Amino acid sequence: MARPIALITGASAGIGNAFAHGLARRGYDLVVVARDTARLEALAKEVEAAHGTSTEVLTADLCDSKQLAVVEARLADAEHPIELLVNNAGFGTMGHFKDLPIDGEAQEIALNVVALTRLTHAALPNMLERRTGGVINVASMAAFQPTPGNATYGATKAFVSSLSQGIHEELRGTGVNCMSLCPGFTRTEFQQRAGIDSSDVPNFLWQDASTVVDSALKSFEKGKAMCVPGPLNRATAGFSATVPSGVSRRIAGAIVKRSEK
Repeated sequence: MARPIALITGASAGIGNAFAHGLARRGYDLVVVARDTARLEALAKEVEAAHGTSTEVLTADLCDSKQLAVVEARLADAEHPIELLVNNAGFGTMGHFKDLPIDGEAQEIALNVVALTRLTHAALPNMLERRTGGVINVASMAAFQPTPGNATYGATKAFVSSLSQGIHEELRGTGVNCMSLCPGFTRTEFQQRAGIDSSDVPNFLWQDASTVVDSALKSFEKGKAMCVPGPLNRATAGFSATVPSGVSRRIAGAIVKRSEK
């Protein structure tokens, strides 16, 4: 019997890397996507040695329309069907919106929103034809309230969460699921790349990537529309949902101003 195949974007590090290991342990073969070929090849050797997983390395910059189209075509390949798409690739920027280079903000939207949307759209027809499979779109706790100081990032993740939940309802009864994953502070390279100083974040707020992925896969297997890993994160998300947006916006803004002093 053929093993199911999962395609993971942003697989070279962090949560994407943890998804590769977590899915390999669950018996998936992999297609791993990122810009760094060397890191993808190292990952492929790791999961093959540990789990006997066959891994296809697909190097692509998802902000480049031609390279994105290659990944879309792989998702649309009915002869080698993808059972699970994990849209993990993304990045954030830190600073006041007016001060940030607009080309960088546009690229952030291109990756976090446009590429994710196109890949989700490419994956679903084959899954619906087979009546099995699904998509996990990695959003963030930032999806639950405006995020002054990284406004574009929060907006992109709000889009991801809303899109995924809307698609989830459209797919009800089809055997296919779309779930948004909303992790909080996770120990990855994300903060460093975004230029975020997280040294004052208490240890109890942090999760490791493997814990986030384990929670995500358990939720996905139960057909959930959303996964918020960790009880503290779930409580925070619930609080954000009940507080008026003007209040949560001011709280977030006050926290940012305090961190800038």
